[in-house]
Amino acid sequence: MTPDVWLRNSLLPVVVILLGSFLLARAAHWIGGRYRVGVDHSMKVLIESGRPAPEGMKRARVVSEAVEWVVVALTFFVSVIVSLDKLGVPLTTLVAPATVAGVALGFGAQQMVGDLLAGFFLFAEHQFGFGDVIRLSMPGQPVGITGTVEELTLRVTRIRNAQGELVTIPNSALRQVTNLSKDWSRAVVDVPIPVDEDLGKVTRVLREMMAGLAADEHWSGLLLGEPLVAGVETIEVGYVQLRLIARTLPGRQFEVGRELRYRAATALRAEGISSPTIDGAAPEAR
Repeated sequence: MTPDVWLRNSLLPVVVILLGSFLLARAAHWIGGRYRVGVDHSMKVLIESGRPAPEGMKRARVVSEAVEWVVVALTFFVSVIVSLDKLGVPLTTLVAPATVAGVALGFGAQQMVGDLLAGFFLFAEHQFGFGDVIRLSMPGQPVGITGTVEELTLRVTRIRNAQGELVTIPNSALRQVTNLSKDWSRAVVDVPIPVDEDLGKVTRVLREMMAGLAADEHWSGLLLGEPLVAGVETIEVGYVQLRLIARTLPGRQFEVGRELRYRAATALRAEGISSPTIDGAAPEAR
């Protein structure tokens, strides 16, 4: 085969194939990005109006990233195989080296394979999605990293914590995930009360405060049902703790909890009910 024929029949088609795969990958990125921008805008409008984002919308955004990644990977893989065939490289001779390379890569990239498998099950089981508030911790531990999911791929999960820091965790490292915004949430506030106070009066004041919260037009839209005073949760030395519970929209329990604390402190102070002290220090409330 003369050089001119090789350039025309082999090299030129390979250049066209590689250029076409690059353009197809760019198009996949552009379409996926445009779709996610639209979904993000819809979710932002829903959240600002006080309504939770549908689970289907969250899953659709996450799946779009996975589909985009798969399309790009398959595009380049197929283009490389076709290009080698056009260049006259016998693919059958590459089977044995590819097998050896695959085994070596499998041993050397076990962590990445584990990340991809864990990410696949995250997608399949819908454990959480974009915009969910989650807590990552070790099994059996109630504390850990809490933040909002900003990106979920087959390999990593990225969450933004309350301090604005972006935390990236490989999917295989997710041992215990607590979804704080799945379907509904609950704000739980424990209010410390001195043991010598009239608990009946305190309970009545707190119930009136909770009724006022439910009647408030701004906060009623975030509540699912009437908030309630559950009663005495614990008895400690010098004080007891009364528990307030409010069922809220997904992910809105934090702001409702802050409002409950503010209103409880204000209502109790107005009735002359002071916080308990032990050795000159007030106990830490939840």
